[in-house]
Amino acid sequence: MTELLTLDLNAGAMLAVSLGGSAVRTVVDGLDQFPDGVVVDQLRGHIYWTNMGAPDPGAASGTDPEFFTRNGSIERVDLDGGNRTTIVPPGTFTTGKQIAADFEKGRLYWCDREGMAVLTCDLNGGDLHPIVVTGQGEADARESRNWCVGICLDLDRRLVYWTQKGAAKAGDGRIFRAPMDLPPGADPAARSDLELLWQNLPEPVDLALHGIGHLVWTDRGAAPDGNALYTATVQPEVGVPQVLSHGFREAIGLAALGTCFYVSELGGTIRLVDVGAGTDTVLVRLGNPLTGLALADL
Repeated sequence: MTELLTLDLNAGAMLAVSLGGSAVRTVVDGLDQFPDGVVVDQLRGHIYWTNMGAPDPGAASGTDPEFFTRNGSIERVDLDGGNRTTIVPPGTFTTGKQIAADFEKGRLYWCDREGMAVLTCDLNGGDLHPIVVTGQGEADARESRNWCVGICLDLDRRLVYWTQKGAAKAGDGRIFRAPMDLPPGADPAARSDLELLWQNLPEPVDLALHGIGHLVWTDRGAAPDGNALYTATVQPEVGVPQVLSHGFREAIGLAALGTCFYVSELGGTIRLVDVGAGTDTVLVRLGNPLTGLALADL
């Protein structure tokens, strides 16, 4: 049975939600390091998720926590929630965000936000290295324009797509793509094969590739253009972004199934946008802030 996996920040739990929204259960609890991205390996029976890590101390009341301390990590469990294992230990990178995978080749790919990089490793955490570096040093890390957040893969064309969201509500977001495979000896901080697809976006966050030619993403930016679900063609040509749905409360996670797009929000709900049926509904209200979203047959 296919379910939605989502990460509940306040409960510190990975939840499984039925596609009809009527049933919610806990798969893993004790997630106390700000889990953010989740991806499922059906063949091997594993779930992987990124952790942003413990936030920096001293944030003012009412402001978003900061995550400049290098304490991000990646964990794995079996589909039933057992055998929890840390495969990339805290301190290996800075801030884990959305995660994707090439399971055929046995590799994970994810964005390190304050670490300003797109990273990859094998399924056990080995051979970890960047394929894209967007900034270096503390000054660059404080420039949110360099922050990599959302990621997805086109395995047929061996392309990686990622977002650089910019400052909150600033309209400075961008989406890029590049070949997944870094040429031997190439510098990930000086790649000449990066392609900027769009700029001046409200605040793009998570990504999904729909079919062979459409990119879909969530956006947390200010209304009327932000807090929306977007799509645009990327093959055979790069098209103009179009809004599929709007009015979200801090849209984050994204999962696609047929004509259905599921969106999780920091506002505590999962929405279902079915472009085939022309419907846009709240699937479930969970109350707590939600981050990553993935489909799984558990």
